[in-house]
Amino acid sequence: MTNTISSQDYTKKLIKLLSSQNICNVDEKEIELTRNKIILKDTDKPVFYIGAGTCGLSAGAGEMAAALKKYLLENKIEADIKEVGCIGLCSEEPLLDIKLSGKNRISFKKVTSENVSTITESVLSHNPLKENLLGQHKSDSATSWKGVPFINEHPFFVRQTRRVLKSCGIVDPVSLEEYLKNSGFYAFAKALHTLTPAEICDMVEKSGIRGRGGGGFPTGKKWKLALNQDGDQKYMICNADEGDPGAFMDRAIIEGDPYRVIEGLAIAAYAIGANKAYIYIRAEYPLAIQRLEKAIAEARKQGLIGLNILDSGFNFNIIIKMGAGAFVCGEETALMHSIEGKRGMPRPRPPYPSVKGLFEKPTVINNVETLANIPDIIKNGPEWYNGIGTSGSKGTKVFALSGKVVNTGLVEIEMGMTLREVVFDIGGGIPGNKNFKAVQIGGPSGGCIPEQHLDIQIDYESLKTVGAMMGSGGLVVMDEGTCMVDLAKFFMDFIQRESCGKCIPCREGTRQMLYTLESITRGRKSEKGTDALERFKSIMYLTRLAETIQDTSLCGLGQSAPNPVLSTLRWFKDEYEAHIYERKCPAGVCKELLHYEIDNEKCTGCTVCARRCPVDAIVGEKKMAHYILADKCIGCGTCVDVCKFNAVKVN
Repeated sequence: MTNTISSQDYTKKLIKLLSSQNICNVDEKEIELTRNKIILKDTDKPVFYIGAGTCGLSAGAGEMAAALKKYLLENKIEADIKEVGCIGLCSEEPLLDIKLSGKNRISFKKVTSENVSTITESVLSHNPLKENLLGQHKSDSATSWKGVPFINEHPFFVRQTRRVLKSCGIVDPVSLEEYLKNSGFYAFAKALHTLTPAEICDMVEKSGIRGRGGGGFPTGKKWKLALNQDGDQKYMICNADEGDPGAFMDRAIIEGDPYRVIEGLAIAAYAIGANKAYIYIRAEYPLAIQRLEKAIAEARKQGLIGLNILDSGFNFNIIIKMGAGAFVCGEETALMHSIEGKRGMPRPRPPYPSVKGLFEKPTVINNVETLANIPDIIKNGPEWYNGIGTSGSKGTKVFALSGKVVNTGLVEIEMGMTLREVVFDIGGGIPGNKNFKAVQIGGPSGGCIPEQHLDIQIDYESLKTVGAMMGSGGLVVMDEGTCMVDLAKFFMDFIQRESCGKCIPCREGTRQMLYTLESITRGRKSEKGTDALERFKSIMYLTRLAETIQDTSLCGLGQSAPNPVLSTLRWFKDEYEAHIYERKCPAGVCKELLHYEIDNEKCTGCTVCARRCPVDAIVGEKKMAHYILADKCIGCGTCVDVCKFNAVKVN
């Protein structure tokens, strides 16, 4: 393979294949023009785009689509309906875009089966309803709607740098024609006909891209290790086993733009000398699997997967492997064991997968977001990619923004943006006029970042300085109503249940840490014998136990398991001390530590709380102030819920 074929030559090869298969009518000029922007075909008929990702469907997009079809049928309106992925603004779903001939595509939020007909009528009459209006998409070939803001100026989108997500929620995810018209497989054709595998690895290494699955290992370096291994068989694996609570980036990318992931996977396979790839995805992602299967089948049908692809001599096949949802299978060696049909358990390293991986052959494992970046790097060059970001963290990063924040959803930001900008500028701040408390970043293996570090840059190095890590991209915002001890207990419970049990430090250490956290949040009434003494003894050794688990666990998941506890101890030590010494929960979350009292001045003696108390812990005469028997109270909170006079105080 030499570097003598021109850009026009490999573009023509791709066009020739597409034309011969009648996939779409596209010329060389059109491919060149669409390299870095999305082109949407204009039609005479109205086109309705329904945000039908998993998040949209759970919000009611399916019911809205059925009502829309019924309305169009009853009114004899000819139109096309397309289901697209998630554009990212999950908090405003269900979303509906409408494209009229010659006019910009216009987007509406919170569209339901009840208001979809009204919204549709308003657009068809060229007087779009303002109440549910989200904005209009810019276009060079259509006229704008007067008085309608552009969607890229919306606070949620204006600060984002959308590269991986640029087509999600915009194009039909299973339409190969739409993907090709937007320069799809252009990079793959370029790689096959003008670049050697070593040159591709060099480009990826120079780009500075690091693994987006959590570890942050340089992708180009990993590829080179596998390329330089001898072997009759090599494997490429796409890790889509997204297991972190609060993370849904990989699912959304596959649901919204599966061909981009397939193209990135194909380029990676060619670069390391592999002819077979696996996509390991959890079975709990049925929609992502369905769209991935359709995309792979269509790409195979049109010769973009299979034998002698684009007359290059390169053979390539993709196999989907569904996992059972075990968190540990996100770890690469456990993932490979699962593909091999074994129990998903990590193994010691070295040897690393690049040397001895799947079926003991050289293997490279990248996650979905990493592979989705590859086509743009090959199309535009490494300098284009590393032109943004920080010195050690290049490009963009996709985050799943969730929790106590106004705008929840998927965001893609330039590396180096601060947490404050993400939470308050893109996320819209904390709802209900409550105070910000912390951000949990990196999932169960990550850490909590408090308010005093909100201005920290989001990159691999900076986050480590405050006891956190990039992780795969979960970003959970917490307000003043969150108990940090309870949060640490939640993550430790998750980690303990998901531990594969292979190594003692992780299996037994996390269990002991969970027991300690449970004892901290337990009231005196639950203790017997020497329980109180054991409670203090375990607390004294909590930090030492965490450090031992970090130093001696077999895999990365076990080594990072204590992070939620260590980070909350570091930044919220006062909350731990209140739980330990005062047996109080400052956030009012830990039920066994709550103390209920009745305000004598507010209580009217209506007896409602006494009658509703499940353990008869409230006593008093009718029309006289009542009081709560602390020894009998179980802290269920029923008295607070039923009191109409706000007479019950919780301390």
